[in-house]
Amino acid sequence: MRKLLIVALLLTTSLMAQEIHWAKDYQDGIIQAQKEHKPVLFIISSHSCKYCLLLDRTTLKDAKVVQTINKNFVAIRSWTDKRDYIPVALAQNTPGLPGIWFLLPNGDPMYQPLLGYAKAEAFSQALDIVRKEFIKNKKRVK
Repeated sequence: MRKLLIVALLLTTSLMAQEIHWAKDYQDGIIQAQKEHKPVLFIISSHSCKYCLLLDRTTLKDAKVVQTINKNFVAIRSWTDKRDYIPVALAQNTPGLPGIWFLLPNGDPMYQPLLGYAKAEAFSQALDIVRKEFIKNKKRVK
C-alpha cells in the first residue's frame, strides 16, 4: 500500500510539473515543425502585458493544454520586449497581445491570430480544431 501511495504521489507531482516544450527560437521551431510534420503554435507576448502573463500562469500551465501542445504542436514563443525574432507579416497582423498564431510547418498562417487571454477549456478546444484541420489537410495533400 505504501509503495502504491508513493507511486501515485510521484505521478501527480510529475503531471503538475509538466511544462510546454518551447522551441529555442522561431527559426529552430520552424525547422523542428518541418522535420516532425506538425503545426506550429506561435505566441507573441510581452512581459509587461497582463493578459500574456495571465495566459502563462493559467492556461499554459493547464495539464491538458500542456499535454496537447507537447504531443501535437511545435511551440514557439517570441517576446516583444526581449526583441525576439517575429516574422514581419505576423508582427504587422497582430494588433494586440498576446497574439496566438497557428502556423503550417513552413511558417504560413493557418488562420488569423487569436488575440488576448483564453481560458484553458476554450484554448484546448481551439487546439483540437487546429490539430484536426491540420491532419485533414495533410491527408488531402498526399
